[in-house]
Amino acid sequence: MATQPTIRPVQSKADRKAFIDLPFRLYADDPQWVPPLKSEVAGQIDPKKNGWFSHAEVQLMLAERDGRVVGRISAHLDTLALTMPAEQGFGPGTGFWGMFEAEDAVTAAALIEAAEAWLRDKGMTRAVGPVSLSVWEEPGLLVKGHEQSPTVLMGHHRAEYQGWVEAAGYQPAKQLVTYELDITQSFPPIVNRIIQSGEKNDRIRIRKVDKSRFDEEAAVILGILNDAWSDNWGFVPLTQPEIDDVGKKLKPIVFEDLIRIAELDGQPVAFMITLPDMNEAIKPLNGSLLPFGWAKLLLWLRKPKVRTMRVPLMGVVKRLQSSRMASQLAFMMIEYIRRDAVAHYGASRGEIGWILDDNQGMIAIADAIQSRINRVYQVYQRTL
Repeated sequence: MATQPTIRPVQSKADRKAFIDLPFRLYADDPQWVPPLKSEVAGQIDPKKNGWFSHAEVQLMLAERDGRVVGRISAHLDTLALTMPAEQGFGPGTGFWGMFEAEDAVTAAALIEAAEAWLRDKGMTRAVGPVSLSVWEEPGLLVKGHEQSPTVLMGHHRAEYQGWVEAAGYQPAKQLVTYELDITQSFPPIVNRIIQSGEKNDRIRIRKVDKSRFDEEAAVILGILNDAWSDNWGFVPLTQPEIDDVGKKLKPIVFEDLIRIAELDGQPVAFMITLPDMNEAIKPLNGSLLPFGWAKLLLWLRKPKVRTMRVPLMGVVKRLQSSRMASQLAFMMIEYIRRDAVAHYGASRGEIGWILDDNQGMIAIADAIQSRINRVYQVYQRTL
């Protein structure tokens, strides 16, 4: 059995580099892992570059054995999550850990214990994890779907982690699922009839976003999102600093024909965001834009050709949810984006998610367009 590691806080530039570099060794033999751009990870953990830090406190930690880094973890508080109703998953006393990587079970146990100790010192009574770092970034531990590479902005974890986390006393809190489908095929006749009916309805308009008005369009989408998702498990409202930073990060892969806003009687009531799977382009770069990775990525961004499109976010305003209109608007947006994804980007596969495992509305839509669950992420919890 491996000896007990030493757990210490990340303090120096060298520590941050070690924190970022560790997964490159742990996943070196995993053909499905996508090496993230190290500059992007550095930005994620930098309070100056991640607007989420405006309402969060974080302690990054490293595990070392015999002078060698063998694990990492974050322990963190989200002050907005602390104000949410407990019945929605977070609330008072809830802290988090995430960015979890470990070489062995002994290291995993020591890291989780250290994160819990930090949370207790901050007055927390419950730990939820992994959440890395924000619930809007990479929540949950991959427990199904290890045989596929993750799509853009999705996590990938070693299969052993599930047993190690559960051995630390953690119980399931919520599952997040993704669905995949063949987007080269037309949808079932009943779905197409619903779409055609919507096209005859003068009250409905499905429009592309206008990238020249990026900030205005982002504000429209944020307004719908914060209303549509406000009752969901794990909801924490997105703040303006987060929107600003996410906008900078995603603007290069925002294409007008892949994002739709639905209007009813002239008012925006729903949206769908689709992103070309940038992981297909960055996987060969092994985490670095140097010496020529930046040129390859820039060329790809000008006119991306991808196999997969990911739908990370959809939303319909609360007043329309569970109505026939909500499903109709969703089907119309999905179909219009499907057509353009195939025609303009050469895509053949779509991935929708993540979706809460009890979100009956979205599950019904996913089932209706004949998609299937391809990945499952588990969020765990434990009383401290």
